[in-house]
Amino acid sequence: MNNCRVTFIDGLRGLSLLGILLANMLIFQFGMFNKDTLTLNRFDTGVLHVVQVVIEHSFLPIFTVLFGFSLIKMIDAVRRRKTKSRWTILRRAIGLIVLGLLHSRFIWDGDILFSYGIMTLLLIPFINRKAKTLFIWAGIFTALMLILGIGSSMTPVGEADMTEVPAMVDYMKQENEVLQNGSYAAIYDFRNNVDIPMFGDDESAGVFMLIAMILAPIMYAPLFLLGIGLAKINAFTKMNQEQKWYRTLSFFVPVGLALKASSIYLGEENGFSMTLSLFGANLLAVGYIALFAMIYHSTAIQKIAPYIESVGKLSLTNYIMQSVICTTIFYGYGLSLFNKLAVWQGVLLGLVIYTLQAIISRWYLQFAKRGPLEYVLRMWTNFSFKN
Repeated sequence: MNNCRVTFIDGLRGLSLLGILLANMLIFQFGMFNKDTLTLNRFDTGVLHVVQVVIEHSFLPIFTVLFGFSLIKMIDAVRRRKTKSRWTILRRAIGLIVLGLLHSRFIWDGDILFSYGIMTLLLIPFINRKAKTLFIWAGIFTALMLILGIGSSMTPVGEADMTEVPAMVDYMKQENEVLQNGSYAAIYDFRNNVDIPMFGDDESAGVFMLIAMILAPIMYAPLFLLGIGLAKINAFTKMNQEQKWYRTLSFFVPVGLALKASSIYLGEENGFSMTLSLFGANLLAVGYIALFAMIYHSTAIQKIAPYIESVGKLSLTNYIMQSVICTTIFYGYGLSLFNKLAVWQGVLLGLVIYTLQAIISRWYLQFAKRGPLEYVLRMWTNFSFKN
């Protein structure tokens, strides 16, 4: 394995970025909250439900698992150089936090890098644990997540509630107007200075944010720990010998799809539906990983694998570029297409954007080892200008 890099991991990371982009297209197109109050025709409603069941909330968990996996591989490489790994971990966490803050402040507020930086710090006590211990803790956190009902409790307001809270209605109208017609300066000001009326009063919003900050690590921890555990057992390095596991775990695909579809059937007014959806999304993510591993070396996948892997190798740069491209297309300072395309058109646009990223990434890697943002983060993490 060259430089602790498993080729399959690059492909899986590239695939996860496709799912993340298609899920995020709804936010780019309609806004963080407006996307949940859309009035659509039958066809678009069907497409929306397909996105919600098959894609939404199930590809970011894959990216999260891979983050934990790559963290251990990075630490292994650092220790082989006989360098103190804790300082390296700390610098990487700080780098991700800074990139996340810059991304959310100046480009798009749907950032995940900041949370990953914080989770890196929280994962330090688990770095040297055995794989079995990590899997046990992942199960414990999953159980806590279900017991606490994080899925429903972390939803600030349901669809019906949002349309009944005047402050929230005003916020959504303002968001729609500024994103569709505003200049970069106006959108920047709205993003950073206009508070979201979570419950209609500042005190309730403050309590919600405090609870969310406490419970968020429990929600994300199982996936990070799963990734760390998989790295510890050197998963995906002998894929022919692991096919039995892949076939078994791929059963989570129909189970996850069924749970997510059930949550839509129950509706957002049912407090249990969000917990059901979140659990189903995580199961589906594990199923997708196993299914992709099972078919990865098939002829059909190998024809496109170099392009998907290229997106994965430049995952940080491509992730940020997705935000730059989509905000330019939809926001007022660009093509002003916000709230003007149908859901199915957004899906097609997302596929086009990803295809272009795959082609450009493949071409770029003929001349460079890593992307510009990957180089910056690596330079800071290793505290060295060496590439």
